[in-house]
Amino acid sequence: MADQLHKHEHLIARLFVLPALIGLLGFVLLPFALAVTLSLTNLRLGSPLPLEFLGVEQYRRIFTDYTFLRALRNTMLFALIIVPLQTGLALSLALLINQPLRGIVVFRTVFFMPVVFPLSLVSVVWVLLFAPGSAGLLNSLLEIVSFGAWQPKDFLHDTAWALPAITLTSVWQGVGFQMVILLAALQSIPEELYQAARIDGANRRQQFVFITLPQLRNALIFVVLVTTILAFRLFDQVQIMTQGGPQYATTTIMYEAVNAAFASQQVAKGAAMTVVFFVLVLLLTLLQRFLLRQERAVA
Repeated sequence: MADQLHKHEHLIARLFVLPALIGLLGFVLLPFALAVTLSLTNLRLGSPLPLEFLGVEQYRRIFTDYTFLRALRNTMLFALIIVPLQTGLALSLALLINQPLRGIVVFRTVFFMPVVFPLSLVSVVWVLLFAPGSAGLLNSLLEIVSFGAWQPKDFLHDTAWALPAITLTSVWQGVGFQMVILLAALQSIPEELYQAARIDGANRRQQFVFITLPQLRNALIFVVLVTTILAFRLFDQVQIMTQGGPQYATTTIMYEAVNAAFASQQVAKGAAMTVVFFVLVLLLTLLQRFLLRQERAVA
């Protein structure tokens, strides 16, 4: 009887897992396998040439292509900047609005509101804010704050400012999502832990280091992983705000892959770029999990 009940539970568990497995197979594994297959050919839309197997030739081409290497560098740089910046800012905001103050719900709504806006709309708004000269709100604000010392800049057409401008846009739009996750984790920490720490004489900094951060560990891991993946998927802001310019200063892997596959109709080249992108994100995710597992083992 117990064996039959055990088998019945296993069957029910498999049925619950089945939709997720079907989704994983249909929307991740099969497209990835198709991308790998196409990347080994010379497929090009509208080309009269017959389809040929080229092996790893497409990968050799993209890794000797200056544009793709610049896109890879920009993507890595963007992720290295935005992951710690956005995570730290989200944690700071979560700690700030976790206070029992009057009207705090209004601040929570204001900070989270950009998340519900489409990235296309956010990008268009920030293009107006970054407008060159005194026509741009950001230039005007900086000129007022600096008492006229600030020299107006064309942020989106300056190689030194274009990527930071996109980074600022991405942080403003996405930080509310991480803030909500960390706020939920903060509110789940038992108050008894803080009461015991105060009885033992712990100050606010010690409570944060020895109670808050350890209790937020899983939430912080999730936020870092999600932010890393979203950072590597940077596309909408680049497409709308800069189109990869100026001088490839803001081009990314996703932008180059879409541009190669649809604008240049080089499907095989675009597929090779997406395979590199997938493998890169997978390796970074596995590396993060390994380092966190090592940290947990040491602890």
